[in-house]
Amino acid sequence: MKSAFPILTVIAVIFAIWTAAVVPMNIHLTADQAAREDVVVAPETPAERKELSGMSLALRNTSIWGMTYSLERPRLPSPHQVAAELYKTVFTVAPTSRRSLIHHAWVTLSATLLGFAIGSVAGILLAVGIVYNRTMDKSVMPWAITSQTIPILALAPMVIVMLGSIGIQGLLPKSIISAYLSFFPVVVGMVKGLRSPDGMQLDLLKTYHASGNQGFWKLRLPSSMPYLFASLKIGISASLVGAIVGELPTGARAGFGARMLVGDQYGQPIVTWAALFGAAITAALLVAILSFIERRTLSRMGMGAA
Repeated sequence: MKSAFPILTVIAVIFAIWTAAVVPMNIHLTADQAAREDVVVAPETPAERKELSGMSLALRNTSIWGMTYSLERPRLPSPHQVAAELYKTVFTVAPTSRRSLIHHAWVTLSATLLGFAIGSVAGILLAVGIVYNRTMDKSVMPWAITSQTIPILALAPMVIVMLGSIGIQGLLPKSIISAYLSFFPVVVGMVKGLRSPDGMQLDLLKTYHASGNQGFWKLRLPSSMPYLFASLKIGISASLVGAIVGELPTGARAGFGARMLVGDQYGQPIVTWAALFGAAITAALLVAILSFIERRTLSRMGMGAA
């Protein structure tokens, strides 16, 4: 409970700031809507009270502050509006429906997992080559670092158009973008992990006349596990971002990215925010699953989770 208190405190502060920001962000829209609907807001003068005396109590008690939290197309949706949209699109709609956030989550998640698998395997293999081959260390590692300076928003359309020109569409282009983002954290983490054994441990292996393969499986790989899992948790989140970015330039009809586009194109920010929170919740679940696997794996290896 003590470990959760700081996290809950930060979340509460964020939601308090968000709730307070709704009023200044939406107040002009609220005033315009009140004027169009001939609603007199919060009557203060005796003349206004007399004019509204025959109207309903609800209208007489209308507050411009309260209206900012219930606009259909707000600049900044309130937390309860986003929560209501999440509930409606998750629990009140069939999972196979295009209006269901679960349907969109699965479309994005499938590309995320495939891209994460490709990026992780490639990153681990490249890290092994970098650690055991000095030429790769001096030549490949700088290129891996340089590759991350290319903005993903510029790279994604190029990848999708290039692959589309040779007939490759759908899941694979998005997965490649996901793999691109998840690849680098895994490379860096795995290289750091494989190099984590100190000189005394390496000298001890030489004393026992251990081969290179034995040194890898008995010392370097086990020592790299905490670093690997830390990089995998970063990589899975980056992979989800890559899948969403890959959906944006294609005008995709399904996925979190497609849901965000619908909200932007049709002036429905609540839909966009619900998709954003859906993506965040999905990323949190993926990281939680990897954390569980990490704890079990390190526990079986006799190590505590980092």
